[in-house]
Amino acid sequence: MRVRADQLPAQLAKQVLPVYLVSGDEPLLVQEACDAVRAGCRSAGCNEREIMHVDGKFKWDQLTAVAAEMSLFAESKLIELRIPTGKPGAEGSKALVQYLANPPSDNILLIVAGKIDKQSTNSKWFKTIDQAGAITQVWPVEARELPRWLKQRCSQAGLEIDQDALLMLSDRVEGNLLAAVQEIEKLQLLSNGARITIENVNDSVADNARYNLFALIDSALQGDAAHALKMLQGLRAEGTDATVVLWGLSRELRLLYQCKRDIERGQNQNQVLQTARVWDKRKPLVSAGLARHSQDDLADLLHQASLADHSIKGLADGNPWDRLSGLVLELSRGQP
Repeated sequence: MRVRADQLPAQLAKQVLPVYLVSGDEPLLVQEACDAVRAGCRSAGCNEREIMHVDGKFKWDQLTAVAAEMSLFAESKLIELRIPTGKPGAEGSKALVQYLANPPSDNILLIVAGKIDKQSTNSKWFKTIDQAGAITQVWPVEARELPRWLKQRCSQAGLEIDQDALLMLSDRVEGNLLAAVQEIEKLQLLSNGARITIENVNDSVADNARYNLFALIDSALQGDAAHALKMLQGLRAEGTDATVVLWGLSRELRLLYQCKRDIERGQNQNQVLQTARVWDKRKPLVSAGLARHSQDDLADLLHQASLADHSIKGLADGNPWDRLSGLVLELSRGQP
């Protein structure tokens, strides 16, 4: 059966099913849905957990072997099967169908998968899970829905927030829900119960690491490659996740590409920037980036960002930070 993420706690309290599938490409929402399943399983007395990663070396008979193991310390076991691609393949499909034909009564299977395409939802393994257990698919929060989502999160954290502060927060974290939650937690600590204003949001974001991601992007747009690369190395030294840096760069590249496309189609540049919600103080920076890059240049930079993403996920060769350095350098210089 299909269960929304917000319905999982109630469903688990009523009955723990033999199998749960949580899929999607929004890490925070996937993590929270999985946490709900884990909590529900613990409440039902399932105190042991075993994690299995499906990669090129994985053998599907391991699933049967782990399920058959007797636990000396717990009455039941949670088996977490992680399939990043969302595709178990022919061998995996067969193994899952066989497993669910007679699932062990003392084990619960949690499958954590990447986004599952429409074709896979018609596969036998997917339909078998649908019949035997629960499927929760999570989707990214669209830009137009993000302010409402953020307001709900603030309310859950006991915070009241002004509308302009909400829009600024939405603009700063768009596309990165994990960063959004972290910012809300920070505002919760800094607000001391007071209503959140635009000044609070601005101060909170500005109070990030010394080498701020937004400042790095602004330096690259200005064409200051040396300063941008220095800040990139500073972010790396301070332990910033490469995924966060890539998110910021990719977001800016998509903005530049969309603006350049509309301008080359004959639209007025000021109107294009206004429609794209570029703040007045950032218009000169964005305009400078647009002046140095053609639409083809920006398409190539987006491709480079995709390669960096694959490197971060281990799906392509190359050091992710080297790829990010190249991306920052080309964004700063122009003409990749």
